[in-house]
Amino acid sequence: MIKKNSRFVAFSGCLALLAVLYSCANLGYPDGGAYDETPPVLLGSIPMQGAVNSKTKKIVLQFDEFIKLENASEKVVVSPPQFQKPEVKANGKKVVVELADSLLPDRTYSIDFADAIVDNNEGNPLGHFSFTFSTSNVIDTMQVGGYLLNAADLEPIKGVLVGLYSNLADSAFTTQPFLRVARTDSRGYFSIKGVANGAYRVYALDDMNQNFLFDQKSERIAFSDSIIRPSLTERVRMDTVWVDSLTIDTIIPRKYTAFLPDDILLQAFQEKQTLQYLTKSERNRKECFSLFFATENDSLPKWRGLNFDATDAFLMEKNEKMDTLQYWLKDSLVYNLDTLKVELDYWKTDTLGELHPQRDTLELSYKHKKNVQSKKEKEKEKTTFLYCKYDIPTTQDVYRDLVFDFAEPLAEIDHQMIHLEQQVDTLWEETAFTFKRDELQVRRYRLQAKWNPGETYRLRVDSTAFHSYYGLFTNKIEEKFKVHSLDDYASLFFNIKGTHGPVVVELLDSGGKVIRSVQMKNGQADFYYLAPGTYYARLYEDRNANNKWDTGLYEAHQQAEQMYYYPLKIQLKVMFEFTQDWNVQAVSLEKQKPLAIVKQKPEVRKVRNRNKKNNTNNRR
Repeated sequence: MIKKNSRFVAFSGCLALLAVLYSCANLGYPDGGAYDETPPVLLGSIPMQGAVNSKTKKIVLQFDEFIKLENASEKVVVSPPQFQKPEVKANGKKVVVELADSLLPDRTYSIDFADAIVDNNEGNPLGHFSFTFSTSNVIDTMQVGGYLLNAADLEPIKGVLVGLYSNLADSAFTTQPFLRVARTDSRGYFSIKGVANGAYRVYALDDMNQNFLFDQKSERIAFSDSIIRPSLTERVRMDTVWVDSLTIDTIIPRKYTAFLPDDILLQAFQEKQTLQYLTKSERNRKECFSLFFATENDSLPKWRGLNFDATDAFLMEKNEKMDTLQYWLKDSLVYNLDTLKVELDYWKTDTLGELHPQRDTLELSYKHKKNVQSKKEKEKEKTTFLYCKYDIPTTQDVYRDLVFDFAEPLAEIDHQMIHLEQQVDTLWEETAFTFKRDELQVRRYRLQAKWNPGETYRLRVDSTAFHSYYGLFTNKIEEKFKVHSLDDYASLFFNIKGTHGPVVVELLDSGGKVIRSVQMKNGQADFYYLAPGTYYARLYEDRNANNKWDTGLYEAHQQAEQMYYYPLKIQLKVMFEFTQDWNVQAVSLEKQKPLAIVKQKPEVRKVRNRNKKNNTNNRR
């Protein structure tokens, strides 16, 4: 009996001990231990970091833990630039780089890994890591840095080469490879390391053929107008030591060496295509043919018919650049010809890059499609109407026209069959309007009227009001709509400083799309009749006053037209007038574009927070 009781007591004690251990363990919910938040540490290398008189093309880096490489082909950059791509690989706790090009004498080599090296478990990056060695007895330690933005919209540009030339001639960029290079990160930031004392020009190149020089107009480029001279200075930064996420323990001043310049700003552009030639001609339907040119035209081509009379034979439709032209033939005797023979005179770029007159003979053929129709289909075809797409919203803005797009050019318009009426009490009264063709698009028409805010209108168009050149007419149209009240709108007024010459101000929606543009007058840009909502704004200095943004030209040392962004979001409410001062020089360009409409968002690496994890567990 005594033995049984002893066993029972011992068994009960074990259960109690297990219960205590279980309850203690539950305080933190064990999850495998603390998270590793420290990046890999470089223990040694062959050759040594900063080695001189080095002749080896194989570099081995030894770390304190197992590592891996992330996007090495995009992030790792060797300088001077390598024509043969180096092999970069991770092996356990090592990174091995094998250079394929021969080492140049008296050069400092730098291998910029950015944040490509991360630990194998948690992915903690060894950020901004660069390895340097020299083939001479001197190693260059200077650095220069800055930002690369897209000139048209101030977007940060990622993954583009930025390089230096000690040859200050403009021709160096087009005839010689870079002396030293770096690659931009997701913020558009670049840092060129291993630079010697001296004077340099800095360029950016979206290198399509990987030869490290600008030799194709399809390559996006940027250049600085000034010569840079690397230097260094001593600065002090304030490091904050935190007790916790809310309480500051100590603020410690720390000295550090700053390499200058560190604020180079480059704005990239792609040059306008200047080679002019006829790319193709086509005749997809018998009534019209199209001509396509490689770039925009300053003047229209001249042509004459060889097998028909071209006098007043067509209506021409063109786009804004006049590089796409569509000719609608009016005479059935002409468009029923299977082949049109045309002699075309236009300007073409020769082998020396100069424009000269060019005459081509074109044969524009239309292949008839066999179409066997039933009697019912033929009857249906007889009642086919001319297609008309019209933009008439149920609630009309006070400043908008009504837009009509026809499938074919109009030969006849019966204005007596178009009725615009305003509702007065219960009656409809005719109101004045104009109906006219768009200047560029011959098949687009605009109905313009002085809309009375808050009033209701009705548009009635009788059938057969519009006739095309090809025998079709429109069906009837009847639409009722109301014009917004002035109380539905807000207004926005900018007082602008810091610009030069003519300026065009553009208003953007919440997605960054241009919805309205005005020319600045006397330092002011006014936007009336705005719907309530979120807006952004930008402007560009319109040097040639053509009311459109123009790109740059390297040969003429001409930068793209300067773009600026208003750096804040604008929230408008109904019956609200917002006046804002805007000094375009107050904020540096790389910080101007609001992050909400930046498409190339900065990459933020997610680092696990051990304290946050533990605090979450303790609350369970």
